[in-house]
Amino acid sequence: MKVLFSGTAGAEGWPVPGCGCASCSRLSPGDRRPAEIVLDGAVRLPHDLSGGPLPAGHRVFADPGGLLLTCPGGHRVLYAVPPHVRSLDGPAGRACDLVLVDVLDRPELLGGLRRRGLVTDATHVVAAHLDHRVPSEAELARRTALWGVRTVPDGTVLDLDEPAPAPCAPPRRTLLLGGSRSGKSAEAELRLAAEPEVRYVATGPSGDGDDEWARRVRAHRERRPARWETVESTDLAGLLRDSPVPLLVDGLGTWVAAVFDECGAWSGDHGLPAVEARFDELVEAWRRVRRRVVAVSDEVGLGVVPATASGRMFRDALGALNRRLAAESEDVALVVAGRPMPLPV
Repeated sequence: MKVLFSGTAGAEGWPVPGCGCASCSRLSPGDRRPAEIVLDGAVRLPHDLSGGPLPAGHRVFADPGGLLLTCPGGHRVLYAVPPHVRSLDGPAGRACDLVLVDVLDRPELLGGLRRRGLVTDATHVVAAHLDHRVPSEAELARRTALWGVRTVPDGTVLDLDEPAPAPCAPPRRTLLLGGSRSGKSAEAELRLAAEPEVRYVATGPSGDGDDEWARRVRAHRERRPARWETVESTDLAGLLRDSPVPLLVDGLGTWVAAVFDECGAWSGDHGLPAVEARFDELVEAWRRVRRRVVAVSDEVGLGVVPATASGRMFRDALGALNRRLAAESEDVALVVAGRPMPLPV
């Protein structure tokens, strides 16, 4: 079965005519035409999904993840594009041959489809309805690579009888550094958005009694997928050793502060050996972790020197821990103003 991608953009194309945003300004007019995807020369998406009759042998079903088309020969195509997407969850089902997905809308939809078995390594997953919700083609390619999604230029012909390209294995250990409000937490969540399951490890306080901190915690919870499991713990080494699903650790700065509290290290050097032992345990577990893990940490070495001895002790300890974990990570990036900058070895 052949699929022709005559157009891969949203309804107005990309760039959007007359739009002056930075994303549209980076592209030449007509870079991507409005979406038109033709299945075996017979069904044109999205035009033929308006409720009219389909060519013989084709049937369409409503699915929580979008519209599911069955085609002659048994091919299954899921059109996972709003407004047809009703839910991130649903019953398990047989894997689709092709999934056309608007990953710029909700990349976590892919996690739900993978959890249901509709998307496997044998599924062709192609991004559709692309537009200026992403800053550039380069950023689009970076994100879709993280999520195991293909982007194709207009005019591409895809043969569903050919094997889907093997997905690139994501890095097992990722360390994201950044300053305050740099976007490092949002970048960490983006990295894991398409995973079927994620355990979110919150190492900071819950915010009880502190309205400003509670607002920060609430904003984090609202941004990440509701189905993610949240664990509030400082036993990072134990979680790294035992977790059956990918982990997002946010963040190491609050963990180090908690360890200082637990070891009584703020008042002098007598608690530092216990802190170092906890660091050693964490680095060893990080080195041996079997599941994917993304950890967020503060880059504390670029600001002013802390005015207090305890502040300088914390800065030095966290900086040393960042360096040790970076040495054991396949992927390290510094996030500045929302833009991740890979740090090569």
